[in-house]
Amino acid sequence: MRKVIVLLITLLLVTGAAFASGEGEEGGKVVVKAMGYGDNSNQEGLTWRRIVNEFEEANPNIDIDDELLYDEAYHEKVTARLASGDVPHLAYMGADARWGAPWAEANQQIDHRPYLDANYYDLSLIPPMGPNGEIWEIPIGTSNMTTVLFMNEALVDELGFDAPETYEDIVAMVPAAQAAGLEVITIDGADGWAWGSCLMSVVIARMSGDPNWVSKAVAGQEKFTDPEFVESLAFIQRMMDDGVIAEKSVLVDYGANISIFSNREALFMIQGQWVAGSIDPAVQEETVMMAWPKLPGEEPGMADSMAAAISVGYGVTQAGASDPAVRDAALKFIQYFNSEPEVTQRLRDGGIVAPVLKGYEPPADLPTIVKQKVGLAQSVQYTDVIDAFLSGAANDALNAGMQQIAAGDATPREVAAEVESLLRN
Repeated sequence: MRKVIVLLITLLLVTGAAFASGEGEEGGKVVVKAMGYGDNSNQEGLTWRRIVNEFEEANPNIDIDDELLYDEAYHEKVTARLASGDVPHLAYMGADARWGAPWAEANQQIDHRPYLDANYYDLSLIPPMGPNGEIWEIPIGTSNMTTVLFMNEALVDELGFDAPETYEDIVAMVPAAQAAGLEVITIDGADGWAWGSCLMSVVIARMSGDPNWVSKAVAGQEKFTDPEFVESLAFIQRMMDDGVIAEKSVLVDYGANISIFSNREALFMIQGQWVAGSIDPAVQEETVMMAWPKLPGEEPGMADSMAAAISVGYGVTQAGASDPAVRDAALKFIQYFNSEPEVTQRLRDGGIVAPVLKGYEPPADLPTIVKQKVGLAQSVQYTDVIDAFLSGAANDALNAGMQQIAAGDATPREVAAEVESLLRN
């Protein structure tokens, strides 16, 4: 009998130890179920695979049990895994409708603020993502600047002007630019999204004085028919009337826009930060990346603001945070992933704007325009990007409507009314 009792006690102890180790431990290792973004044929996927292998070699007590998917396949699998209850501990995610909503709807977001190492991350570069300042994921870079004004400083200087401090300074360049056969500002107006993401996102913030006006409007706290938004739309027609943007811009696509600027045929270009590396290398050396100068009707406190979408990154889920050992292992991996050599690589290929690492200084051999980008990202005030919050038919109507305003085929009030109607119905 004593042997039986001893055997039962031993079995209970072993079973209890196994239970206490949790689902995140297997064979003495902490197992982190992860969803990585990329595939085996692109740089993101190759970088992910290499980092996972290096991390596991450096941390033999941690196993990153990962699934690597890209583009729509990734989003479809996120939805499927969340629906089935097979929730990863660590995943590529964001804070907007596309990258963040599935995790929010499944109640799988956690606030990462208690776990951010202020000696490693520059917390001022990680924006709040929730209503109370929560941080749902650790972004791989600073926010994605969408409303950059690229200026060919050499051309502006040749015409006898300095960098503009106000919109009126740009208008003053129109006669000289036209006499020289140059456009003042080029935009890929054939791409509806460019009007919203790369221009209107900052205009509405400047006119309203609220960097978060768009997200508030989508939430019903403001209306797209409010005067400040109608006036912001009217700025498009003003630029056309002033000759700042040429009428033919509504026919210019993305590639042509870059070509016009790269061929020194325009003083300025409207686009997002990602286009910097596509500019002709010789023209890059003449280019200054800047926020828009002061706009007519701009509210105080919005100087030098720029629209930027919160960067995606990796975050721990509620499922991962439920086991402290798994949570800590996942956070350790994220910090390893965001380590400076890897961040620098993504900085070079345009994968990120600038790292969120504390005290980061770009390598000396980076192209000048990339160094500029880092400095700009670390210094500007950010505002909402329209299509990070407005989606579907309402956003489509806005994009098409802005093109119609530029072409003289619709009024700002008409476009605003359609957007508001589609959003609320």
